[in-house]
Amino acid sequence: MVKLSNRILNRTLLERQYLLERSALTVPELCDHLIGLQAQDMLPPFVASWSRIRDFDPETVSKGLDDRSLVRITLMRGTIHLVTPPDAVRIAPHIQPELEKIPFRKGFNYGAMVGLDPEEVRAHGEAVLGDEPMPAADLRTHAAARYPDRDPGAVLQTWLYQLPVLQTPPRGRWGDSSRPVWSRVEPWLGAPLDPGYPLAELLLRYLRAFGPATTMDMQTWSKLTGIKKAVESLGDRIRLYTDDRGRTLYDAAGTALADPDLPAPVRFLGWYDNALLSHQDRTRIIPDGSAPPLQAFAAQVSSILVDGYLSGIYKIFPERDTARLRISPHTTWSKAERAAVEVEAHALLGFLEPDRTPSVEILDAGANLRP
Repeated sequence: MVKLSNRILNRTLLERQYLLERSALTVPELCDHLIGLQAQDMLPPFVASWSRIRDFDPETVSKGLDDRSLVRITLMRGTIHLVTPPDAVRIAPHIQPELEKIPFRKGFNYGAMVGLDPEEVRAHGEAVLGDEPMPAADLRTHAAARYPDRDPGAVLQTWLYQLPVLQTPPRGRWGDSSRPVWSRVEPWLGAPLDPGYPLAELLLRYLRAFGPATTMDMQTWSKLTGIKKAVESLGDRIRLYTDDRGRTLYDAAGTALADPDLPAPVRFLGWYDNALLSHQDRTRIIPDGSAPPLQAFAAQVSSILVDGYLSGIYKIFPERDTARLRISPHTTWSKAERAAVEVEAHALLGFLEPDRTPSVEILDAGANLRP
């Protein structure tokens, strides 16, 4: 088998993620290719789209949520993703069984749900939520009434794991971080879940967006089991490589590998971008392979790619009329790298904070982001 260098894996990942060159895709097309955008919070899918789409208009996401051509739903790794409705109804059946196991384990909220009948809890949740969207606060009130001897927050979370649900607008619109409003999937989309979508097809799509990859990479991305059997069922629809450590890498047949000498422009990602979190071995994009660094007490810390690799972190601090974007490099950047980072930082501020005066501060390597 052909051995692939780390550099080939890096440039191939960036190319398939549209991080080498911004695309002309629409947001639904980008979501379909990437199998969703990480959307645990409001802002990350907008930064992800801005970094990957030329002339990105954030209102297209808001309109998509309103007309239900885009939805925010719990999928891979039990986190919220922005996806199209077809992916919502066909991926959720793969994820749902694993989610439903979580609340009745002893480690969930210190055993808050232990001793209750899961099916009875689910039935109560379905009755409470019904067919109309309901704010999380109202669901919590119902949880307290139905289970007065239990933590209502744990009961609410249990319902959100047990029931196939999604977040409805206004949360997720451009600039709207309001508290979640939840709906069951079927009444919101007018379609039932589709349990017939093969896992093998989902993994083939993963390879087109994140590959070449090992079966452990696929499991890290999805948190699903049965990966190896599903991949083997693809037969000649996949090709095999090895990496520098001799591990087998799978890839979708017919997909090209990127030229390792391609230049990689500076890219600013949103926090928890899937490009950083979808492999067990992250060395293809994070030099030491560790989890993306988050500084203590600093929420919304995000990553910067320089020459294709995680090379620094940033956070934006809005202050009255000024938007301060503070950057902590991981290493000492060259003069050209610093200049490229500063240009992209100003472009990002122009997108996110057009009404505030931009201020970009590149700190010493390893410096704390907090002012």
